[in-house]
Amino acid sequence: MKKVLRILGLLVAGVVFLGACAATFVQVRGIPSYDKPQVAALTIQATPARLAQGQKIVNAMCVDCHRDPATGALSGKQLTELPPEFGKLYAANITQDPQHGIGAWTDAELVAVLRTGIGRDGRYRVVMPNFVHMSDEDVASVIAYLRSADRQVQPNPTPTPEQEPSFLAKALTNTVMKPVPLPTGPVDSPAPTDQVAYGRYLVMGRYKCYDCHSKDHQTNNALEPEKSEGYMAGGTHFVTTDGSQIPSRNLTMDAETGLGDWSEAQFVQAVRFGQAPQGVLRLPMPKFTLMDEAEAKAIYAYLRTIPVIKNATPEDGAAAVATR
Repeated sequence: MKKVLRILGLLVAGVVFLGACAATFVQVRGIPSYDKPQVAALTIQATPARLAQGQKIVNAMCVDCHRDPATGALSGKQLTELPPEFGKLYAANITQDPQHGIGAWTDAELVAVLRTGIGRDGRYRVVMPNFVHMSDEDVASVIAYLRSADRQVQPNPTPTPEQEPSFLAKALTNTVMKPVPLPTGPVDSPAPTDQVAYGRYLVMGRYKCYDCHSKDHQTNNALEPEKSEGYMAGGTHFVTTDGSQIPSRNLTMDAETGLGDWSEAQFVQAVRFGQAPQGVLRLPMPKFTLMDEAEAKAIYAYLRTIPVIKNATPEDGAAAVATR
């Protein structure tokens, strides 16, 4: 018996030692870097259509994190809406400043970071959305706009502070949160006339609704979004301006806790202008005012086709949350 206990003690000690070694490795290594993604050299032409589309996408997807509220420039800021468990993380300067922004980046390098989350220096942008499913034309439009004469992308010499990730953020980026590979072929957008397919593209590719409206960033499946845990049923927590946490809403068609009792018109009004049947949508939910009505209707059409999940959030009332 003493021999068995001695062996068990050695095994436990070994496990503890290996765990301590792993924790030390993660703490010292921090957020990992990767080889720079290899995108073929290209030059993106700035057509009027691309500039308009890029302005719409950037203002829908990038501005909330990258715009300095004091100046209006996309020079970055602290991401205060992230749960404090992730540490202090900052959105980068994406103005045309050659030293502190993206002014010296090539178009290929911008494609790489948008697609994979890996920058020209190999650093992984840990909380930046990866637009692996965004169409090639939409990506080109984003880059064309970032090169444009618009005031908010003009050179601004604000340096991005050093990231201060917590041990949790370091551990996650060394295990489950990884950059995604580049697409292996062309990425196209379905025709708007195919409403459900187009809505699916908007949810997964252009606007990435699933990224916030599934169960948790940690369990999202970037390559196959529809396999994300709790797909579109809400639950990801964000920090509000008063410091409290709020989960994202259930967007499946569950009649009690989702959108099953919402009309198409109500959904369009909520997404574009923040006016939901229960009242004004709270931050950090953005208002997609530049999204056109056809896009919002296509998203609604797609949401009607996905599996229904019951998942109550505070908007459903205390009784619903208590019974979920």
